[in-house]
Amino acid sequence: MNGKVAREDLDSRIFDTLNMILLIICTVVILVPLWNVIISSFSSGKALAEGGFIFWSPEFSLENYRAVFNDQGIWQAFFISVSKTTIGVVTHVFFCAMVGYGLSKKYIRGRKLYVAMGVITMFFSGGMIPTYLLIKSLGLLNSFWVYIIPALFSFYDVVILMNFFRNVPDSLEESAKIDGAGDWHIFLKIFIPLSMPAMATIALFNGVGQWNDFMTTKLYITDQSLYPLQMMLYEIIVQSQTQSMQNVGGSAVIETTTKGVQLATIVITTLPIVLIYPIVQRYFISGMMLGAVKE
Repeated sequence: MNGKVAREDLDSRIFDTLNMILLIICTVVILVPLWNVIISSFSSGKALAEGGFIFWSPEFSLENYRAVFNDQGIWQAFFISVSKTTIGVVTHVFFCAMVGYGLSKKYIRGRKLYVAMGVITMFFSGGMIPTYLLIKSLGLLNSFWVYIIPALFSFYDVVILMNFFRNVPDSLEESAKIDGAGDWHIFLKIFIPLSMPAMATIALFNGVGQWNDFMTTKLYITDQSLYPLQMMLYEIIVQSQTQSMQNVGGSAVIETTTKGVQLATIVITTLPIVLIYPIVQRYFISGMMLGAVKE
């Protein structure tokens, strides 16, 4: 008996050690490139030209960030990114919550048909060209609302909220109706506060998607005043690649200075998500687990 316990204890220690080693390896693989990008963004053009450093730059400089913040287009792009992410997240979560609340009620006529239609949209889409023609016919080309209206609905998020709403006791809704509350009052005052973990999870997913999205701009926007940060970063990368091709055999300082601005822009565009994620992290696991449970 003692030998079996000792063997199980040894197996547990080996398993914990292997998990710790794997965790350390994964942490190093993730953090080292991230740290190198941050350090490189604070490096001078000369240091970037010479290269050869990973953890510490031989020559620090703030010129890359000065170049970024002195560009008025960056501030406009930052405003567009913040606006479309904020408005997009609020409208998307609220719209999906309304649909999920309705579909969570078994007495709704045609509920199974609506669910089946929603499931189909999770696997099939109209394609890029038909979608472009639809956006054009709606008059959303070169419009800020092209970031908001097409992203209002996601049936995957509706399923999460629908299953979450089903876990709310029916007695709460029945007692509210006895007191004279209507559907809107029940939805806004009871279901919305109780579903904050699930809604925060969906807001995190949608917010990251909205913040990182540049394909919508590339496909539907030609007005540079509507460019978000990610599109500006894309333009900087393309320009740096073009400059590097044109300066083959020429000055390396121009190329690496452009690279420094590119790295500084990457850090700036990544920073908001890194700062916001810890705030909603406590809702993340509970929202995913509760919303994924099905009766």
